[in-house]
Amino acid sequence: MIECVMLDLDDTILDFHKAERIALSKTIRDFGVEPGEDVLNRYHLINKAHWEMLERGELTREEVLTNRFAVLFRELGRQVDPVACARDYEHNLGIGHYFLPGAEEAVTELHKKYKLYLASNGTASVQHSRLKSANLYRHFDGIFISQEIGFNKPAKEYFEACFAKIPGFDPKKAIMAGDSLTSDILGGKNAGIATVWVNPSHKKATDIQPDYEIESITQLEALLDTL
Repeated sequence: MIECVMLDLDDTILDFHKAERIALSKTIRDFGVEPGEDVLNRYHLINKAHWEMLERGELTREEVLTNRFAVLFRELGRQVDPVACARDYEHNLGIGHYFLPGAEEAVTELHKKYKLYLASNGTASVQHSRLKSANLYRHFDGIFISQEIGFNKPAKEYFEACFAKIPGFDPKKAIMAGDSLTSDILGGKNAGIATVWVNPSHKKATDIQPDYEIESITQLEALLDTL
């Protein structure tokens, strides 16, 4: 029987793709570039690759936050200060929030039955701003942001640090749910807890196999009721 549920935030509860595009569009304009679809899509690929390098331990968080903009503007043939650009982007990203359909209600209902913990690799200042804006703190028994924990998902050390903060934690009664195979699912498997892949686009799992798969967090309660 599951008692403890660890949830990812971005693209599991909140629509990060939408938030990213809005914040990125404003940031790029601030630095003199019109944010066309080709530019936004290219940034998305660069950003994804940088976060995956962080997950593999190849880059630090600070390198990810600045290098992605250095790469983008270099490809655009523009000279900008990537540190200033990263700072502007984080400010823009921390403004407001966008729930995925049904996610707010799903989290509300889940917290009536389970101990909920947020497990995020996002930047602490940005995530706290968005959590406050979305009024999500009230639904979680603990907030675990990697920048504050000192380790990143999917590292086993990240999860062990989280588990140490959960009273009476039992790995057999815990589960990790999130949209990322390389972060949430691999992390949960590394830590020895069950995993649920939130997979709205029905992607095919590769060598990382989740224990369970759902299309949306709105389906998580029904799944947990069967475990």
